[in-house]
Amino acid sequence: MKCEREEFELDMLSPYAAKSGEAKYDKRPKLCGLRSAYCRDRDQIMSSKAFRRLMHKTQVFISPEGDHFRTRLMHTLEAAQVARAITRALKLNEDLAEAIALGHDLGHTPFGHTGESALNDLMEPWGGFRHNEQSVRVVTALENGGAGLGLTHGAVDGILNHRTGMNPATLEGQAAQIADKIAYVNHDIDDAERAGVLNTRDLPPSAVKRLGQTPAERIDNLIRSAIKASANQPYVKLEPDAEEALLELRGFMFRTVYQSQIQAEERQKIKGIIAALFRMYIDCPHMLPEPQRSGGERAVCDFIAGMTDRYAMRVYFENFVPETWKIRGV
Repeated sequence: MKCEREEFELDMLSPYAAKSGEAKYDKRPKLCGLRSAYCRDRDQIMSSKAFRRLMHKTQVFISPEGDHFRTRLMHTLEAAQVARAITRALKLNEDLAEAIALGHDLGHTPFGHTGESALNDLMEPWGGFRHNEQSVRVVTALENGGAGLGLTHGAVDGILNHRTGMNPATLEGQAAQIADKIAYVNHDIDDAERAGVLNTRDLPPSAVKRLGQTPAERIDNLIRSAIKASANQPYVKLEPDAEEALLELRGFMFRTVYQSQIQAEERQKIKGIIAALFRMYIDCPHMLPEPQRSGGERAVCDFIAGMTDRYAMRVYFENFVPETWKIRGV
């Protein structure tokens, strides 16, 4: 069933844009006629339980007490915002880019990339763990009681290939890949300054000169760079000097925040929590939900990857930290 949006895309979008009417599925769902295929992708992702759990998963700082620190959900929404801005200006399929950006981190673990690293080490004998692959597993095999979300191939490909160095098949996937990096580098700088971990006066001067002093200035200049470099082209990329400046900021963040001594100490604690939970569920599969009890190591991995930070810590405390004795009359 065709909808007005599909007709609009044929008339108004770039010849390089993905068209909803040409979308492919493993199993085509019943479309309502009001939404295009890629609109449906976006709505399915936003309605999923995995998407809601991002609200309580770490972006950079674990369970931050301040109201203004970003969670994985806020990062996801900000990446989608950047992806929309780029694709709209380039007359690409905004709905597909938004769906990819909204779904790219659905498979992320509790405790951010430290949780991912911990699960990857534990799962090494069984193929390891990578959050982009887990995001695909979420949308194809775990959500809706194992039925998945029924997304288009374009959305699944963009989610799988959003990491740096990978090659999304669509320009919308390329835009979402760039948007992810633009969003997390600049917003992580903002959060790190708020936390007192860094001072923005220490940012690499050459990157600041090219992109700007504030997150808003840098994001605006990077979006403009992507549009300028990619207009009427069969690709989406940044201008070389802008990409170099973004990579310089990213490297700075790895040295000063992501891999700082404070973070290193916290990483060891997190890895201990993940390892303890993994061993517990392997030894006691009856503690898993009914459908996952016979799934072995991969099912345990799926369950832990789906946890929020606070749920993982609560389960750990309930099972590994002794309760204090309550003596009547004292």
